[in-house]
Amino acid sequence: MARLLVVLSVLSLLCVGGIFGFFYAWVCSTMWGLDAGDPGVAIAAMQSMNASVRNPVFFPIFFGTPVVLAITARVALLDIRKVSALLLALATVTYVLGAFLPTALINVPMNEALALVEIPLDQDAAQRIWQDYSGRWQMWNMIRTCFSGLALMLTGVALINLNSMRA
Repeated sequence: MARLLVVLSVLSLLCVGGIFGFFYAWVCSTMWGLDAGDPGVAIAAMQSMNASVRNPVFFPIFFGTPVVLAITARVALLDIRKVSALLLALATVTYVLGAFLPTALINVPMNEALALVEIPLDQDAAQRIWQDYSGRWQMWNMIRTCFSGLALMLTGVALINLNSMRA
């Protein structure tokens, strides 16, 4: 059981680290780059990126992370690693409430609404559309980035704690 727990814990760390990195990249480069460019191009680029993210590479990490975290928490509890189990359970709840649900309930619907936008030829109209979208989208992306980062830290501490006698 101990080896399974280590494997699952490392897998949990990889999953939550992958999703944190995905959200973080949007924070520190992608959106700033789009904001700095032509708003019509930004709208078109975002429409393309949002359409392309629905793929078999992204889906397992986004949807699988809470499942892997929860299974790992359960195995830790069965192995009487109560502190690690609690940390992993907290990581699961943190990810679901702070990253998964905002994505599903806010960012994705915003992306779907943007997908329906016909890019205006008028630069001012395109700028208004982009500003209305980008600011709110980035705020929610920052929230899901912070929460997935917290879930990553909790998972890392849980993994470190597996070697502790106080587990």
